[in-house]
Amino acid sequence: MADYDYDVLVIGSGPGGYVAAIRAAQLGLKTACAEGRETLGGTCLNVGCIPSKAMLHASEYFEAAAGGAMAAMGIKVKPELDLGTMHGQRKDAVKGLTGGIEFLFKKNKIDWLKGYAQFTSKDTVEVAGKAYRAKNIIIATGSSVTPLPGVEVDNDKQIIVDSTGALELAKVPGHMVVIGGGVIGLELGSVWRRLGAKVTVVEFLDQILPGMDGDVRKEANKILKKQGMEFKLKTKVTKADVKGKKAVLTLEPAAGGDAETLEADVVLVSIGRRPNTDGLGLDKAGLAVNQRGQIETDHDFSTLVPGIWAIGDVIPGPMLAHKAEDEGIACAENIAGLTGIVNHDVIPSVVYTWPEIAGVGLTEEQAKEKGEVKVGKFPMMANSRAKTNHEPDGFVKVIADAKSDRVLGVWCIASVAGTMIAQAAQAMEFGATSEDIAYTCHAHPTHSEAIKEAAMAVTGKPIHI
Repeated sequence: MADYDYDVLVIGSGPGGYVAAIRAAQLGLKTACAEGRETLGGTCLNVGCIPSKAMLHASEYFEAAAGGAMAAMGIKVKPELDLGTMHGQRKDAVKGLTGGIEFLFKKNKIDWLKGYAQFTSKDTVEVAGKAYRAKNIIIATGSSVTPLPGVEVDNDKQIIVDSTGALELAKVPGHMVVIGGGVIGLELGSVWRRLGAKVTVVEFLDQILPGMDGDVRKEANKILKKQGMEFKLKTKVTKADVKGKKAVLTLEPAAGGDAETLEADVVLVSIGRRPNTDGLGLDKAGLAVNQRGQIETDHDFSTLVPGIWAIGDVIPGPMLAHKAEDEGIACAENIAGLTGIVNHDVIPSVVYTWPEIAGVGLTEEQAKEKGEVKVGKFPMMANSRAKTNHEPDGFVKVIADAKSDRVLGVWCIASVAGTMIAQAAQAMEFGATSEDIAYTCHAHPTHSEAIKEAAMAVTGKPIHI
């Protein structure tokens, strides 16, 4: 140990990095975490998951008051938007949570190395001009926005922005064009639509939410369109020009054809994210990336170089904060000589639109490629709690193996789908059958009864439809 400054040095303090550092410290390992931002927490806490949810929650309240949902329940108000205060509560949420991580670092005696780390050898990194040698180094540098050729982002001008810039808009745009029909684009587009913007989503594929279950994608499109979002599917953006205080986009059919132009006050570029591996000096550590810019690892998160590990968005798999957290815990436990495992077949995903959209496991399309399946669906309009709450949109879908009845996937659209999906994930982790879920007593009246009913529908015996 005398030759090393640390047992574990984590590069990056996002959900994967800070969790890995805390778990390593809990296991008695001398730990440091290198982070170049002024605050801990990475993209998720600073400019991603947390601030976007703060804006989503606030804008839901605004729309409920302005759009008549509250009036239907006998509450009549005329809301006035105070965007400055709305931004302020977002910043307060971020400050509280990032400060909380700093407290946890101090509590667990983790050294925060302030600055961006770069490898100088396989066991040494340089941070702010100082070298640190560690027995184990965990790469947890996360991801950043994927650029779109022909469309130059400049968040300061607030005309063509990325997800970070879309959180900081000083006023509600008259017309926002979202390039990309994925999770981030739909969430941030929802925020500004609720606050009064016209929102047009341009998506290259034939449907929004790529990778999700087909029924969910179609229903989500239908619901969001009903809410006022406009969609241009099978369309690509080839160019964006800023003219005065507006942007003019050039659009072309994905399959080829005549171009058209579309004018917007704000353009949000949201076509995906890419791993943050540039600038790490991986070559000096003896590492390389694959064609997608990712670092390949074994099942225990070790790389080809002994003593170097990688987790989160820089390795293959979905770029999700909770996946990174679980990998951070498992990686730290493996370093400590324990057995850390992540079941990548059971990683839930959530879209925090209204209603929320969530899924875990295989889509129906994926499941059918593997063999014969049984599917049960239950509409939220038949769920007593959803009906009472004036939340009729959506459904729950359970996909099970036709022979064993083992649950292969669960997908749902509901106001609290993100919370509901945890039950499905836990059931699948224990190898549950649809019958196991169907014969588990669910509290009444709750949204989660829809999961029970969908499970009952797998074998053709739902009660309330």
